[in-house]
Amino acid sequence: MENYFETTMTEDQLRAISSIGLAHMGDAVFEVLVRTWLCRHGKATGKGLHRATVGLVCAESQSEKARRILPELTEEEGAVFRRGRNAQVHSVPPHASRAQYGEATALEALLGWLWLMGRKERINELFCKMMEE
Repeated sequence: MENYFETTMTEDQLRAISSIGLAHMGDAVFEVLVRTWLCRHGKATGKGLHRATVGLVCAESQSEKARRILPELTEEEGAVFRRGRNAQVHSVPPHASRAQYGEATALEALLGWLWLMGRKERINELFCKMMEE
């Protein structure tokens, strides 16, 4: 039986996934991390929990968090980030600029790539840096 909690893909397999595909995976990874962080820190309950999650996973917030970790990225991670930022997205939410949305997509692509590489410790390291107050 395949273990999708511990998936590890080869570099060739990862190169075959589009930037949008990586961002799709990274979006889920980031949301699970944010929800876990909120529960662990008692930041919100009930309806407020959903609002807090939405506030942290929106493009504007992700863009700001991406800028926090850029100096920490390795050369390879930076290349994946740039690949995600350059993805051809066809719609940008009205509350975000195209630049913010590009940075958010780049962050998600990086997280998706790290997840599929099986590099959960690195994801955690970067996430902790993003969430520093």
